[in-house]
Amino acid sequence: MFDTHAIARTLTDAGIEPEQADAITAAVRQAAEHDNTAEPLATARDLNAGLADLRIELGALEARIAWRIIGALLAVASIQTAILIAALRMLT
Repeated sequence: MFDTHAIARTLTDAGIEPEQADAITAAVRQAAEHDNTAEPLATARDLNAGLADLRIELGALEARIAWRIIGALLAVASIQTAILIAALRMLT
């Protein structure tokens, strides 16, 4: 347990209205007293499934990035080739 009056007083001393300080204190108390062991937020199976999905999405993202880099490199090579051809034509 914690001293809700002390928390509310600290909040009001910091300039928060008393009604708001009471509401914040009540919310913190409820969160602190909630029994998280009765109903776990996520099981190991949930986490593993999420991790597998994340790996699939990251693989797809990696492939898209690779193709964009390849496209950019081809564009630069094309521009360099066009510049080289133009320069050679100017010299002849």
